[in-house]
Amino acid sequence: MLSADKILHVRHFLVKPGKKVRLREWPTKYKGKALNKRDAEALLDAGRRQLAEIQDKLYAHNQYSVLIILQAMDAAGKDGAVKHIMSGFNPLGVKVYSFKAPNAHELDHDYFWRHALALPARGEIAIHNRSHYENVLATRVHPEWILNENIPGIGSLKDIDARFWESRYKQINRFEKNLAQNGTIIMKFFLHLSKNEQRKRFLERIEDPAKNWKFSLSDIRERAFWDNYQQAYETALEKTSKDYAPWYIIPADDKWYARLAMAYLIHHHFEKLRLSYPSVTEAQKQELEKARQQLLDEQTGAPKAGKKKTPVIPPNT
Repeated sequence: MLSADKILHVRHFLVKPGKKVRLREWPTKYKGKALNKRDAEALLDAGRRQLAEIQDKLYAHNQYSVLIILQAMDAAGKDGAVKHIMSGFNPLGVKVYSFKAPNAHELDHDYFWRHALALPARGEIAIHNRSHYENVLATRVHPEWILNENIPGIGSLKDIDARFWESRYKQINRFEKNLAQNGTIIMKFFLHLSKNEQRKRFLERIEDPAKNWKFSLSDIRERAFWDNYQQAYETALEKTSKDYAPWYIIPADDKWYARLAMAYLIHHHFEKLRLSYPSVTEAQKQELEKARQQLLDEQTGAPKAGKKKTPVIPPNT
């Protein structure tokens, strides 16, 4: 991944805290000439190996946990990103959660509840494909869904006003700050897809029998709210990108570039931790040497130190 430093840089993708976000000003395609698909895939393959090595140290270090959040419009490539970037990780230390619309049991709890249950333990990585942000994205576009949460004081749509949303952004910031202060590294990626590219991918899903299962008529219904979703994303990104939980806007029209950019940023965050394998004390080194000698003695049949071999007495003849 280090060889990509001159091409990719955090500043290209980072939503600076407090800065206004206008998505039309952010690219959805890679416009440079230094990279092509073949070279990017080679870099990504090398990057996966480096990420796997760092993940091993993360697990052994057992101090930090990592939460990766993926948000996007439909067909932006979230599932593919998980598959191609995370395939080098040890599955024992990585859990992927894809959140759908909340069921009745989940609605009986606050909207963080089901996501809190899916948080990573120390040494682990959790990937949330959609997340608690749906509660300021999908519900911002469809505020009537808020009424299903049965929140005290929210009895009708007129109660879901600007103050309600401002309070919800603050709740999210408190939630994430608490996680960060207790050792969770948070990375949030918005895969920025153009409306035209989404149209192409929807048509591919309809025309390719192998991809039919990916398509739902609800995707078309939600596409009609494109501008509303763009506005909801803009507000969420600018209200909740913090130093302890930054948002990155990833150009998603070129899948190969989006995957490489995300892998680079994940590697960047890991590198900042300066992880290493735990060092052992002098006493532990002595114990290791004793264990090593004992195992070698088993192989050679040598007697244990300080003990004599018991003589073998032949039977009477």
